[in-house]
Amino acid sequence: MQFKRTKRAINGVLLLDKPLGFSSNQALQKVKWLFSATKAGHTGTLDPLATGLLPICLGEATKFAQYVTDADKTYFATIKLGATTTTGDAEGEVLTTAPVSLTKPQLEAACKQFLGEISQMPPMYSALKHEGKALYEYAREGVNIERKTRLITIQSIVVNAFDGGDIAEITVSCSKGTYIRTLAEDIGAALGCGAHLSGLRRIETAGYLLSQAMTIEQLEALPQESRDALLLPVDSAIETLAKVILNADAVHFVMQGQAVWLSGSTRQNLSVGDDLRLYDEQGQFLGLGFLQDDGKVAPKRLVKRSDN
Repeated sequence: MQFKRTKRAINGVLLLDKPLGFSSNQALQKVKWLFSATKAGHTGTLDPLATGLLPICLGEATKFAQYVTDADKTYFATIKLGATTTTGDAEGEVLTTAPVSLTKPQLEAACKQFLGEISQMPPMYSALKHEGKALYEYAREGVNIERKTRLITIQSIVVNAFDGGDIAEITVSCSKGTYIRTLAEDIGAALGCGAHLSGLRRIETAGYLLSQAMTIEQLEALPQESRDALLLPVDSAIETLAKVILNADAVHFVMQGQAVWLSGSTRQNLSVGDDLRLYDEQGQFLGLGFLQDDGKVAPKRLVKRSDN
């Protein structure tokens, strides 16, 4: 008789170091199983060939996963210069080759062309959907789907290592929706030799760091209690938002779905429409609210309270 795990309503954020070869969904399902969680969601897709930081939201934390998905990201990327591929990464077939004769200053100058807000064309080998089907599925069938460019922002590109050969290591900080494989191809095109992405590792997102993350093997080696102790608080996903403490009466009405007044001193540093982290006077996280134009705070996304 096969043992059936009992699902648990467990809440928090697990920082996973996603392994090579796993899709983000495979990694999510593995973590969900390890924690016997009733509900879980990841926060931004990493390709199977990419590794690194993948925050997994469990239980009530899934209500705030979008804030992590929408946050800026930082990647460590390895670029192979002098060769383009069908997929833009090492998985594809080589399309073109060219000799590489570059200095580090030349590479850095090419990278600088892509700083700031730029237009980027999403690659066909991506998880973007067209009529309910991922673009990479069409690509594997040899079908090319017309895509629209999107505006992204690249805050910085640092060339960590380049000795004049055909391998360059860079660190990229960028907005959500940035395709590093496309950036690698564009850098190669700007240099005139072509390039593709040969390795990618996400090292930071939404204030979370890869150094805080655990591998699947490390999680598997721990007993359940030790795994649970690794979970970050539900509100760790939204720590950049302004914090508002409500008195007992206000808490009562907010939890009933009603807007409540804020004192003038509390409102003075806030703007209408701002998302706010709401807490009771004991420091318990209540969820998200937002400031209305009448000066009241209305609930937006509340969590189930432990005393309910």
